[in-house]
Amino acid sequence: MRKVIVVIVSVVLLLVVLFPFVWMLYTAFKPPGTGLVFSLKTGFTLDNFRKVLFEYNFLKYFKNSFIVAFFSATFSTLFASMAAYAFAKKNFFLKNTLFWTFIASMMVPGLLYVIPQFLVVYKLRWMNTYQGMIVPHLANVFGLFILTQFAKEVPDSLIEAAKIDGASELKIFLFVMLPLMIPIVATVYLLNFQFHWSNFLWQLIVAQTDKMYTVPVGLAMFKNAHEEAYTLEMAASSLSIIPIGILFIFAQRYFIEGITQGAVKG
Repeated sequence: MRKVIVVIVSVVLLLVVLFPFVWMLYTAFKPPGTGLVFSLKTGFTLDNFRKVLFEYNFLKYFKNSFIVAFFSATFSTLFASMAAYAFAKKNFFLKNTLFWTFIASMMVPGLLYVIPQFLVVYKLRWMNTYQGMIVPHLANVFGLFILTQFAKEVPDSLIEAAKIDGASELKIFLFVMLPLMIPIVATVYLLNFQFHWSNFLWQLIVAQTDKMYTVPVGLAMFKNAHEEAYTLEMAASSLSIIPIGILFIFAQRYFIEGITQGAVKG
């Protein structure tokens, strides 16, 4: 009986979680003007997606979002991995002080960084540019913390063996540390990509023309301009979650392994 109750509760919770997504997709395929009509007789159409992509510039917004999310996630994960290797396996002046100072910075609300970041970007004349959206968020303290804890589990004997074979620090990082850290690196990359893909406030500040709008900014502007176009809004919202869904499908094995793995596999 206990198992039956658990299954029933799980199914109910699953339906509650999936209902908004199902309703979003259902509305996205409806003809214009039938967004609030619950009836299968309204029919289905792909015209909403065509209009959103080509008539309302969402194809451009997708390109901008992909460029920002891809390069931000790639470089922030790379820098965090390199720093994690240094903090986990190297000794240098004020190592612990620097590490815990970085960790302490996570307690500062992110909104407090917006003004100094804006001043820097404005002085560098990076407003309305890709570098203005990407560079200020390349430092990822959360990723540094997770990767450092994982890197500490890598046996020192592997690094010593690589040094005896004449490997440089760069080769040790690329061919010894990084392959062993792939699960957690993939996890950090996925989280970074998701954050930058859905980042709204900073991209809204930097993007001053619709030419540089990303998907979150373009979606917000579209909703403000078409408050009653529910079918088009749902079509745009449905498209906005596709890249994250695809990325998670292909990286879910590494993501789950990175979350659950506490030591290096032998």
